[in-house]
Amino acid sequence: MLALYRKYRPKKLSDIFGQETNVEILKNAAKTGRIAHAYLFYGPRGTGKTSTARILSKIANCEKIKTDESFRQKGEPCNECHACLEIETGRALDIVEIDAASNRGIDEIRSLQEGIKLSPASLSFKVFIIDEVHMLTTPAFNALLKTLEEPPAHAIFILATTEIEKVPATITSRTQKFVFKKVSIDLLVSKLKSIAEKENITIEENALTLVARAAEGSVRDSESLLDQISSFLGNSEKITLEKTEDIIGKTGFHKIAELLSATLEKNAEKSLSFISGLKEKGQDIVQFNKDLINSLGKLLALKANEKMEMIFKKEMTDSELEEIKNLAKKFELENMLKLVKLLISAHREMRYSPFPSVPLEVALIEFINS
Repeated sequence: MLALYRKYRPKKLSDIFGQETNVEILKNAAKTGRIAHAYLFYGPRGTGKTSTARILSKIANCEKIKTDESFRQKGEPCNECHACLEIETGRALDIVEIDAASNRGIDEIRSLQEGIKLSPASLSFKVFIIDEVHMLTTPAFNALLKTLEEPPAHAIFILATTEIEKVPATITSRTQKFVFKKVSIDLLVSKLKSIAEKENITIEENALTLVARAAEGSVRDSESLLDQISSFLGNSEKITLEKTEDIIGKTGFHKIAELLSATLEKNAEKSLSFISGLKEKGQDIVQFNKDLINSLGKLLALKANEKMEMIFKKEMTDSELEEIKNLAKKFELENMLKLVKLLISAHREMRYSPFPSVPLEVALIEFINS
């Protein structure tokens, strides 16, 4: 049985989720036949960089695009011709995928240079997809630069990276650059809901929101987490927020808001009982504190500037935004600043402490007693 992220991997540009600008540009390039010789896709993990590279490989080699002008205006591969099917199944000899994390030396790039000189075996273009390109060594980058400067007419390079700042400017300047942004929580939830319906997975909306938040804008991570939860509980059992929290070790936003409210109200019993409950469940206290700091940061920003609400709409659900707005009205800015400083200090100590919950508990007690 295929993993969900592989089963629902995009097969055409319109399937790429949350990257509308990139999709539109690449579709227009496909319609006009203006496929560039080098691309650089950069952005966070799981946002569609490699999937887009494979789809672009199909567009460059699609037989129906070459012969059917009306179909070409769709700007999509047909996924039916010999070339598309060979690429989709991973059998195309002319599509070379290289993981630069494990093939990062000059010898691998020299081997690639030798392969480039040869004409395609069966397709129109040879496509070289270099993933995690920022991992290449300096000599390897220098060798790649020469190839990018004078590429053969039958070669297309697609470089992908999560850390564009590590890619030399001499490389980036010779490519068309496309940024892949994190996907918003609302979009991820709608995607997961669609998959859950197709897979007959019964899951609460709050649980889907927690999965989307845990994925941190990554479509692939969200699908993998949904797969993990459904595999553990089975399709016959309803997946609740509590069960999801236990399985993925993350706490829902409403509970984080509950602790923030109790702490800012200086309710020691409620605050410390909450942390004890997390420990009993075996949840990652360090990760929880990071989520707590992140939520408090949003609370501070909203308190300081109400216009931040428009930005947070992309990152939060309507109910979460309403809850954080109510908290912002309820508490003073000075108290929030004091608490976030204590939590950040606690986070530094937690990473090296054999008792990670203690610095957090001390920070909460210090704030409540101040």
